[in-house]
Amino acid sequence: MLAKHSCRALALALAFTLPAAAQPVTEIVVQYPYGDVFKETHSRLAEEFAKTHPGIKVTFRAPYKDYEDATQRILREAVTGTTPDITFQGLNRVRALADKQVAAPLDDFIKAEADFEAQGFHKAMRDAGSIGGKVYGLPFAVSPPIAYFNLDLVKAAGGDPAALPTSWDGVISLAAKIEGLRPGVHGIAAEWSISGNWLFQALVFENGGAMMDAGETKVAFDDAAGRKAIGTLARLVTETKTPNISGNDMRTAFAAGQVGVLLTTAAYVNAFTRQIGDRFTMKTSLFPGLTPGMSRLPAGGNVMMITATSAEKRKAAWEVVKYWTGPRGGAGMVETTGYMAPNAKAADHLADFYKRNPNQYTALAQLPYLTNWYAFPGDNGLKITDVIKDHLQSVMDGKRTAQANEVLTEMARDTQALLPVGK
Repeated sequence: MLAKHSCRALALALAFTLPAAAQPVTEIVVQYPYGDVFKETHSRLAEEFAKTHPGIKVTFRAPYKDYEDATQRILREAVTGTTPDITFQGLNRVRALADKQVAAPLDDFIKAEADFEAQGFHKAMRDAGSIGGKVYGLPFAVSPPIAYFNLDLVKAAGGDPAALPTSWDGVISLAAKIEGLRPGVHGIAAEWSISGNWLFQALVFENGGAMMDAGETKVAFDDAAGRKAIGTLARLVTETKTPNISGNDMRTAFAAGQVGVLLTTAAYVNAFTRQIGDRFTMKTSLFPGLTPGMSRLPAGGNVMMITATSAEKRKAAWEVVKYWTGPRGGAGMVETTGYMAPNAKAADHLADFYKRNPNQYTALAQLPYLTNWYAFPGDNGLKITDVIKDHLQSVMDGKRTAQANEVLTEMARDTQALLPVGK
């Protein structure tokens, strides 16, 4: 009898435990760029997500090097059927993936959400990942270009840390005084090459210009706004002797205390804070030269896109996208990087954080200036990025600094030649 009761008890126990153990788990493979910036962020969010979504396992591929690498690889993988289930792409690459039908539209998922707007997914956020009236991605991390100052070098050059310059004349004048204060010290470094033309777009947009005309038929960055933009880059070379080094080397030099002013994305605030420690005092400031009512800045950063092909995978991937780009995911991203969260409700979690970290509030202060990061139409979008970068290189390395306007004219001509027929 005892054995019979024991068997019944064991069978009953198995009846309750086996279904749980056999619960199906859907694996969602994710790939993102800039591992040095985002590794901690994604690891933390995956750990939090797992607590509330036991039926979905998030795994990561090795990070893309940058946005250009991300787009090139996802387009190749789409041909071979080896894409991840979710890809993080630069905000200016939504068009390329939508045109090639690599990413799945999210509109049906969004319509099925009863309180999507109330969760902070406002229209402007959805529009940032939209092409042709359809939503192909939701922005995860957004960053404008900002200025980073080494206040120790500012003081040494006779500047006032409490009244940092905001105009280009003021910034260039201060940088010229910092240049050569001691061996190896540079006055200013501008990461002009980041994503090929992002900083150039910022300079064009802040002067009221555009990359193409409203009908996208003709290049527009060779007008007065564009000439002023490339002229500013030339001034950095001629007036401050800005070093012709890679963006990574610029950031390394700044963290080591060898650069007075660094112009780059707000994404590095958190990383710089950790790297600098008590070596010197860093302060962030608005991107130089902004004019309220006229200036705009391209919103850098990335968007989450679903590239899974099966209905089951897409359904699970949507839960991942919704969490990462939602209030809690957005707040976690801000706390571990220097980006802004596009989700309107993320700020509810960050009031105290911004009080404790004023350097990270600078990006949010530029919110009124933000506009879309422009993507050129057609199959040659990536090639155009390289063409612009190559022309700008000739100005920044000193070879054609004195012919900046001529370089701009040639850059516009070569860009126009790569646009689709009729563009």
